Amino acid sequence: MRKFNCSRFFYLSIFFLLTFCRFSYSQQAVTDSVAVADSNAVAVIPKDSIVAPPVVFKLDTITYRFIGDGNFTRGNVNRSLMVLRAEIIATGPVLSIATNPRFTYGRQNGILAERDSYMDLFVDVFKKRKTYVFGLGTLETSNLRGIRLRVMGGAGIGYRLLNTEKNKILLTDALVHESTNFRELPTKSIQRNSFRVKGKHSFAKDRFRINHITFVQPAITDISNLRWNTVISVEFPVNKWVALRSSYENSYESLVEAGRKRNDSRVTFGISVGNRQ
Repeated sequence: MRKFNCSRFFYLSIFFLLTFCRFSYSQQAVTDSVAVADSNAVAVIPKDSIVAPPVVFKLDTITYRFIGDGNFTRGNVNRSLMVLRAEIIATGPVLSIATNPRFTYGRQNGILAERDSYMDLFVDVFKKRKTYVFGLGTLETSNLRGIRLRVMGGAGIGYRLLNTEKNKILLTDALVHESTNFRELPTKSIQRNSFRVKGKHSFAKDRFRINHITFVQPAITDISNLRWNTVISVEFPVNKWVALRSSYENSYESLVEAGRKRNDSRVTFGISVGNRQ
């Protein structure tokens, strides 16, 4: 009997020892797996929580429009005028780059009147905001005004005065340096304040639109040295790509060569094609 009890105690001891070892091993395995899981949880960062820095030079949207305007008269005065221009804008999260090249060619009674070219470049920073900053540069030649080359560059600030689906008005003001190489007059270099008003208005469910832009540029040191330019156009969209249009343009320069007038005006008719309407 005693021998049987000893044997039974021996087997029970072996059973409890094995059970304890198994329980200890299971707990250690669970602890290790939790530790590994925790370390993995720390190492793996959800993608949504990573904030990527803004891409400054990214341009993801391009809008463009090509415009042809002109007028022709025959009779006592034979007059032909052609104006070709483009409006191209590349926009990104931070930067917006715009250019509006223009070429004007005109003859009157067989004599060359206009052979003028114009190129500009605007670089806007955070233009999608209500207030933004920009830099600009322009190149210009003009047979009409006897300008061999005019170079202008500067920087300023813009403000969205009105920005609705039907009406948009933008105000900008900049300080610019201008250098003009005339044919007869000596080269003139001067600093100007350049104030611009630009607007777009839609009427009758966008059946016709009015676009306008005005520059007023007095010299800082001599206010009598003044330039301005205004273009007002009325457009009748044919579809989302094409619009018929008529434009009125008026420009003024206080400093001109002898025999040339300070003020010029013209009315043209034409068409625009592009994805920017």
